[in-house]
Amino acid sequence: MARVMTIGEVMVEFARGPDGRYGLAFGGDTFNTAVYLARAGVETGYATALGDDAFSDRIFAAASGEGIETTAMLRVTGRMPGLYVIDTDQRGERSFNYWRDTAPARELFELPGWETVAEALVEASMIYLSGVTLSLYSNVGLGRLLATLEFARERGSKIVFDGNFRPRGWAGDVGRARAVYAEALKRSSIALPTYDDEATLWGDGSPAATAERIATFGVNEIVVKNGANGALVRAAGVSHLVPIPEPIKAIDTTAAGDSFNAAYLAARLGDASPEAAAEAGHELAGRVIRHRGAIMPRQVNA
Repeated sequence: MARVMTIGEVMVEFARGPDGRYGLAFGGDTFNTAVYLARAGVETGYATALGDDAFSDRIFAAASGEGIETTAMLRVTGRMPGLYVIDTDQRGERSFNYWRDTAPARELFELPGWETVAEALVEASMIYLSGVTLSLYSNVGLGRLLATLEFARERGSKIVFDGNFRPRGWAGDVGRARAVYAEALKRSSIALPTYDDEATLWGDGSPAATAERIATFGVNEIVVKNGANGALVRAAGVSHLVPIPEPIKAIDTTAAGDSFNAAYLAARLGDASPEAAAEAGHELAGRVIRHRGAIMPRQVNA
């Protein structure tokens, strides 16, 4: 079984190139992390639901090609995956448009075979999910997911949560988002939030305030990503600021946080300290944002 199981949605991606034309790829926050984890040599699986169309076939093949375990990727007859389009401004900051409301990933924990997905999660030593993951599911699906996470945690799995708050995914229901996030954090060993997202959802006044709030849920290891201002690492009650190595002119910031998370977790699984793991996160994220789209080509090293 996979050492790390990631949960969420992978979509068809169209990213605008420098010539104004769009290129096709695949992405999604937790899927991006899964890809970069697998490239770091970590045994990684992905849990989602796809359709039976040609795009779903290509997504499945792309995951397999990256070495990602696909046993928990369910297929649904007559359905198609979601789609998103990326546009970037002159600073590389991205904006998204989505077409995903009928994607089968939203029903992962209500589909026939969801028990197989739950079993794969429970068998993993680490489970990674995000606020985007949580925003996909109905109350029934969330109940099943949270119960699975609780069981996995009791069996010794580490739960890793990236808040990654996207207001549209919660239809403006901040109260529901906060309640669901709280349930996820109660089950988490590691939290990898982004400060801007946390300030939007919770009103935190600083990265330190974010770390303090999350610690109240019993999370022992917290890394608050803060863009060019580096990352605040809090482990065993002690906080350290880990700066970025050097300023970088971004081409596309898509997957900056996702790739940071992958490098951080890969380093921690390799027994690196939290501070050294954050440095690894900065390094990978710095390479990723120099390229368009969520997932940079495998052969690219800079």
